[in-house]
Amino acid sequence: MAELKLRGINKSFGIVPVLHSIDLDIEDGAFVVFVGPSGCGKSTLLRTISGLEEPTSGQVVIGGEDVTDFDPAERGVAMVFQSYALYPHMTVEQNLGFGLRMGGMPRDQVAARVAEAARILELDALLDRKPRQLSGGQRQRVAIGRAIVRQPKAFLFDEPLSNLDAELRVQMRIEIAKLHQELGATMVYVTHDQVEAMTLADKIVVLRAGRIEQQGSPIELYDDPDNIFVAGFIGSPRMNFLEATVVATDGQSATLQPNDFDGSPVVVRTRGSSAKVGDVVTLGIRPEHFIEEGGTALSATAQVVEQLGGVSYVYATGRGESKITIQQKGHSRIPAGAQVTIGLDPAACLAFDAAGLRL
Repeated sequence: MAELKLRGINKSFGIVPVLHSIDLDIEDGAFVVFVGPSGCGKSTLLRTISGLEEPTSGQVVIGGEDVTDFDPAERGVAMVFQSYALYPHMTVEQNLGFGLRMGGMPRDQVAARVAEAARILELDALLDRKPRQLSGGQRQRVAIGRAIVRQPKAFLFDEPLSNLDAELRVQMRIEIAKLHQELGATMVYVTHDQVEAMTLADKIVVLRAGRIEQQGSPIELYDDPDNIFVAGFIGSPRMNFLEATVVATDGQSATLQPNDFDGSPVVVRTRGSSAKVGDVVTLGIRPEHFIEEGGTALSATAQVVEQLGGVSYVYATGRGESKITIQQKGHSRIPAGAQVTIGLDPAACLAFDAAGLRL
């Protein structure tokens, strides 16, 4: 196993820059997830670590060794792609051991590694089957097994669950988490799905337009985002954003009056921001931080109510087109079309300035 370090990674395709001065440390044995919208550079960054892309400038260090100029096969990493890329005419056992056999490894060692990978991934009963006889989840496990048999310094996953249906995605997330616990290996995982990021990662790296917006544990990013992009990207349903005006400030907090919702002002803790009275800012509140009683109240009109059994979502509007999503435990008693007054927890509210940065 090994730690990974990226220093000053820049990447351009022709005259188009796609990665900008990426500096990142990935500890030995960590599970790090690159997350962000399509086109943010996360797959390009992963391919740069693997050696499939050459950085325009910067260093890739794996296990203390500068591998920037190494070929992919020399870096000691194994990559699992979105496509399973299994050989259709080979059995599971033959697919698992193919790369080792081509590398000249003795048969007994190949058999031992294949058997161990099959045990870890619970593929023992499937070794004689061919890919067409497997489900999507089983095929993905075989693709992961091909990486395991190589005993790499680090595993690189490029959106490996994108081809699976919703139920299989949940199952495979659990399998990959169990795999990390058993192997204790360094894993770097790319996804656009923030639920995968929240459930799998020790550390999340949020990317936008080829730059790191923020990195930290899932809970750190959820509770303490640096900007409005991270706040909106992490969390499902996404955070509500309400336009508000600063009506008072003392350097430690700001009192905000929502512009499009009737209700009392909200006192939000700040980071010592220079927000001034009269500034128009953005108030952020997650759907689960609305409360039925107490706190600060907002008035809105319920438009649609989703009853999901254990939880309900009320989609409401203020004046004009401003919208909020309210999460309630169990069955909601709010009917569609009703005027509602809902409380919110000021301690859970965040504020962002006109540039989208945390106040």
